[in-house]
Amino acid sequence: MACPWVTIDPMDISARTDYAIRALLMLAQEAQEAQEAQEAQGALGALGSRGAQGARSEGVPVSAETLAHRQILPRKFLEAILGDLRRAGIVVSQRGPTGGYTLSRPAAQISLGDIFRAVDGPLAEVRGLRPHETSYDGVAEHLPVVWVAVRASLRRVLDGTSLEQLLTGELPADVRRLAKDPEAWQNR
Repeated sequence: MACPWVTIDPMDISARTDYAIRALLMLAQEAQEAQEAQEAQGALGALGSRGAQGARSEGVPVSAETLAHRQILPRKFLEAILGDLRRAGIVVSQRGPTGGYTLSRPAAQISLGDIFRAVDGPLAEVRGLRPHETSYDGVAEHLPVVWVAVRASLRRVLDGTSLEQLLTGELPADVRRLAKDPEAWQNR
């Protein structure tokens, strides 16, 4: 029986995290297309002095305005998010008329957990504390173990899924298994 004076908030995936991931997917797609074009040129013998090994393009810089327009996001809010991502080393910015943002490293090396932490901080907190920092007396003494397990579950999914996997749809087996359960799609 639920207590009317106790409120339990649902896991909140913020608009900041949602928008950040959507914008980064666009940058990952740009990088992927640039890489494919570079490989096609390489097949034609036009790779130049860099050679085929280690040749990787970050893509053409994409402006915040373009990202916002393509994903139907509020531009000013997205600019603030991109600033957080730049400070976290996930994107690099280029100024000027052809400037914009590119990924700082391959999409395969950027986890969803990295993005979440860059824009929203820790994956899990309990009253402003990290789960392992909580401590309770009496009947709730074992509750920190559950909070740590919740954080571990979030880490498994978010740190175990890269931006590239999300872009290609080749999600980790754990994620596919969890999402395959029909109950995962039901509200409770």
